[in-house]
Amino acid sequence: MSSPFFNKKKENPKLAKRGKNTAALKRKGDGDSGGKSKLRAKKHNSEHNEEISSDSETEGPVVPRKRQSNEDYDYDETPQEKKLRLAKRYLEQLKEEEEDKAEEDFFETDLIAGRLQEDVLEQKGKLQRLIAKDLIPPDASEIRVLRGHKLPITCLVISADDKYIYSAAKDCSIIKWDFESGKKLHTIPGGRKGTEDRHVGHTAHILCMAISSDGKYLATGDMNKLIMIWEAETCKHLYKFTGHKGPVSGLSFRRGTHDLYSASHDRSVKVWNVDENAYVETLFGHQDAITGLDSLSRELCVTAGGRDHSVRVWKIAEESQLVFHGHEGSIDCIQLINEEHMITGGDDGSVSLWSVNKKRPLSTVKKAHGCHGDAGLEQPHWVASVAALQNSDTVASGSHNSQVQLWKCGQNYRKLEPLFSVPVSGFVNSLKFSSSGQFLVAGVGQEHRLGRWWRIKEARNGIYIIPLKRKLPNPEEATITE
Repeated sequence: MSSPFFNKKKENPKLAKRGKNTAALKRKGDGDSGGKSKLRAKKHNSEHNEEISSDSETEGPVVPRKRQSNEDYDYDETPQEKKLRLAKRYLEQLKEEEEDKAEEDFFETDLIAGRLQEDVLEQKGKLQRLIAKDLIPPDASEIRVLRGHKLPITCLVISADDKYIYSAAKDCSIIKWDFESGKKLHTIPGGRKGTEDRHVGHTAHILCMAISSDGKYLATGDMNKLIMIWEAETCKHLYKFTGHKGPVSGLSFRRGTHDLYSASHDRSVKVWNVDENAYVETLFGHQDAITGLDSLSRELCVTAGGRDHSVRVWKIAEESQLVFHGHEGSIDCIQLINEEHMITGGDDGSVSLWSVNKKRPLSTVKKAHGCHGDAGLEQPHWVASVAALQNSDTVASGSHNSQVQLWKCGQNYRKLEPLFSVPVSGFVNSLKFSSSGQFLVAGVGQEHRLGRWWRIKEARNGIYIIPLKRKLPNPEEATITE
């Protein structure tokens, strides 16, 4: 007896066959659609995982080469490798920054060391900038002439910033000039003899002047034994110093201070404090009228003693002096080159170079400006003025032979060599270099500043501004230097 629970249902042969074929087709299609199914699987997995992989280049969307390489690099790099790479990059950046900083520090240190070395040499009086070898004579058309004084100019000074020139003359007047334009900014007129009580200014020939290093005070000295102090900016009269018993022939401010040194034909040197409007002390020693005085930043000054044939270095604090001899005639002018070297000129026609450590000149050039007079009776041209470009190897001298002569100081100031001359007609009574070394300014007159021994009628009283031109650097030399 047959039960439906135990009877197996018979399959339809057609359906069975169809089922076999379908299974076969499924197995066959597995190989063909493997890539698609894998791609679907990867797409499904990509929703859950940030990392995307590919079995072959043909599968997946086309990615640009650069972007693809970055993705491969990111995928291949482990967190530890990434940390190591970033650490290396940071260390390299630090190294580069430190190298750049070290180069800058070295450059700054080098500059500072050079400046400090210059300062030390300057204080010791041994600094010598070699400028003379590059100077060339200017053309006559490049020399500017400023005219305003009626009588011969006796002295002039230039402000420390090279903006102004102050000049004085035998007409007792003082003029402040603009260096750049050559225009008069202020004029202090001179007064007639006998009007001293009511005239604000000089009533006798002005022989010397000085300006403080900060440009605050201007000092002038005259034949009436007076020293007058002016406000340099406005040319306003401030003080009048009396005390000398002869014409005031030399004035100089100590650099960086308002201490004023004065020299006179009464053979004395006096010290004044301009800030306090006070007299400090008097020093004696010269045996004849003092004709010139100069000072720098040390507490000392140097003087030329005229016909006592001596140059003296005054140590103010110690109240002592050093005496030097060398010229055969009257020593009429003196100028410090640095703290330990100076230049002098005299009526014997010679220019001498000195060291404060030697009692005799290091070098002397006789008949520096030639001679004049009849045959057999020739006399040297008097050297009326000298100037020095401070802390350099360049000096200048002036006479009445219609020329300003420039000189080169040899190594360690051992000798003087002529550089070139600049034509200037008349007595060159005063010479000053600008602080920058770009110009030489000459005060010229028809007569000598100290008297009327000669008169050059064709000369004109004026200020000559002489440009100091320099050679253009040679590219070949520059290459060799580098």
